[in-house]
Amino acid sequence: MEQGELLLYLGVHLALTALPGVAAVLVAARRGVGQVPLLLGIGLAASGIVAMLAFWCYYAEPEIGKTFSFFVVFGSALVTALSLHGGAIDRSLLRRLSIPLALWALGSAFLVFLGFLHGGNALPIEMSGSRFTGPMPNDNDLPHYFANFFYANGHHGTPAGEWLASDRPPLQIGYVLSQRPMEWGNEGLHYQVLGVILQQLWIVGLWALLLAARVGRVTRALAIVAVLVSDVAIVNGFYVWPKMLPAALLLAAAALVVTPLWSELKRSLWAAALVAALLGLAMMGHGSSVFGIVPLALIAAYRGLPSWRWVGVGLLVGVAIMAPWSAYQKYGDPPGNRLTKWMLAGVPEIDERGTSEAIFDSYREAGIGGTVHNKAENFVTMAGGGPAVEAVESAVEAADEGDSAQALRWIRIVLFFCLLPSLGLLLVAPVAMALARRRGRLNPLEWRFALTCFWILAVGAIAWGLILFGNLPARAVLHAGSFALPILGLCGGVVGLRAIFPRFAIYYVGFSALLMLAVYVPAVDPLPGTSYSLLAAVLAAASLAGFCALALRGDVACEQQAVAAS
Repeated sequence: MEQGELLLYLGVHLALTALPGVAAVLVAARRGVGQVPLLLGIGLAASGIVAMLAFWCYYAEPEIGKTFSFFVVFGSALVTALSLHGGAIDRSLLRRLSIPLALWALGSAFLVFLGFLHGGNALPIEMSGSRFTGPMPNDNDLPHYFANFFYANGHHGTPAGEWLASDRPPLQIGYVLSQRPMEWGNEGLHYQVLGVILQQLWIVGLWALLLAARVGRVTRALAIVAVLVSDVAIVNGFYVWPKMLPAALLLAAAALVVTPLWSELKRSLWAAALVAALLGLAMMGHGSSVFGIVPLALIAAYRGLPSWRWVGVGLLVGVAIMAPWSAYQKYGDPPGNRLTKWMLAGVPEIDERGTSEAIFDSYREAGIGGTVHNKAENFVTMAGGGPAVEAVESAVEAADEGDSAQALRWIRIVLFFCLLPSLGLLLVAPVAMALARRRGRLNPLEWRFALTCFWILAVGAIAWGLILFGNLPARAVLHAGSFALPILGLCGGVVGLRAIFPRFAIYYVGFSALLMLAVYVPAVDPLPGTSYSLLAAVLAAASLAGFCALALRGDVACEQQAVAAS
């Protein structure tokens, strides 16, 4: 019964989440857009825009929001049907578009059933905060809490609690509100399943990037499977704080900026609107997206600046997306700067100071020596030094004593907090590439793409380490940055290994994936009254197997394109 409930909720929310994006993609395809990465970016941007519109409709008046929610569902279904009618869209293009859609559905099913492998349907949000690491704070429940408030009250009053509604961007709240009228039964489980589905949109964004980069079919499959079973995707996909969702949008933007598509798109004004929409929506998902935007902007500048008109259109679209939220923070529920002061000034306590004043005071108090020390600690934390080394030693000690559960807890802590350790065994890839760089010339396309991924990771990490204040409350732990960075690090590791040792990479990435599953399948801190479910295990395994098979099958047309390009 529990797994049937999960299947039902999974199907409903996959359909509701997909409809607006699918409708937008089909409309664009009918108008002549034939590049799959571009269409996937359009779909993600349209989906995010609908979510933001839902948020503002509910804020204006709940009845307006509910009407908008039903309009989106039935309107998207109608547009989809009309777009497919008459066979105006090439069937091969539809088949190619169906692959990332199916991968997203399978990846969502895998994580839902893996997450509920030890039961917990009755307490889904609590299970989310303890299943893979924890116990965690209530950040995963905040979009749910605020969505319930706006659903009932709109702009009348402000929700009470430790956090203001204006403290965190509202993209995930908008998604929840857009589907809230279609919920029934277990409201918490609806939210949890929807949250997993939203976080798994990184699959669509990464598929767009890998297609646009024209890497080989096997390489593409290995990369996306490696990310799916990584600690980054498993932990932060099931603990549904809104951080993997903006990573999906950044990956889709990267597909347009750091690949051969850029030479064409930098001359198109509508492409400027699309790139700006993806970046603006990423910021509306989480402010840490700026650490992914910085390297993308630098790459765009290096590869050829677009025209001033292009930049102007992009700025207008970005302002249109972000300005209403900035106004709400200032006038609707002020001050809306708690998280900003926390990260940039190292001040988690609530006080009356403005952001600039808090930053100035904190740096003056730290002085030059303290500031240098704080920034150094940021980079030590990213590298896995300090407490992470102690955690590894504790894991080894627990394993020697035969306490496998405690050893897993310590391993999960290191993977959760530190950037470089989160890459797992793929940390060996940059070293291998440096030692075997001559072999990279045999596969220049994948070699260059791997270097691009590592370059984005490095530049984003440098910006992250320098911008965060760096004291203990505001240190550069993994979840304080953009999850697009470790995803690209994992992707670069896989592609880089394939470029120099193609056959060895298959076995090595496979072993790495199995190791991650061994770390995260066990429930080391189960909720009282829960137990393992054989059916959930079968469904999770079947979803993962289907994901791997479909990813490996891939897209023959893109495979031929990659071979021709190399």
